[in-house]
Amino acid sequence: MKLRVGIISDTHGLLRPEALRALAGSDHIVHAGDIGAGEILDQLRDFAPVTAVRGNNDTAAWARAIPDSAVLRVGEISIYVLHALKALSVDSARAGHRVVVSGHSHRPLVIEREGVLYVNPGSAGPRRFSLPIAIAHLDIDGMRVHARIVQLETASKGTRL
Repeated sequence: MKLRVGIISDTHGLLRPEALRALAGSDHIVHAGDIGAGEILDQLRDFAPVTAVRGNNDTAAWARAIPDSAVLRVGEISIYVLHALKALSVDSARAGHRVVVSGHSHRPLVIEREGVLYVNPGSAGPRRFSLPIAIAHLDIDGMRVHARIVQLETASKGTRL
């Protein structure tokens, strides 16, 4: 069974309609931190179940219940989620995680090392320097996983929550 995980990060309180359109059709959504407002998670839940982790800027009372890291299983695939990859303290391959999702850097990245796919969707929130506004899709079919970065055309400024 083919499944799609939409991955978003570093919204910093700004949820763009382009990001919502790009995440539509996801079977699950992962937010890799620096959410900025709890309402963003509520809006994402209108599309699919959401797994979210707290980023270094998620310090308000609403964020206290959000974990620093999470593990989820989508189909046959184990996904480890955290905000800053430098904080990764597990051996992902040995722990059986096929995918590690992170955010923080605002730089989109897909790279595979030792059988583990590392995905950073970049930032879907306010533009930082000349970095792209992006999300990622993770397509899962059995044990096969493919990740791709989706750069967003950002005609609108979005809704700051």
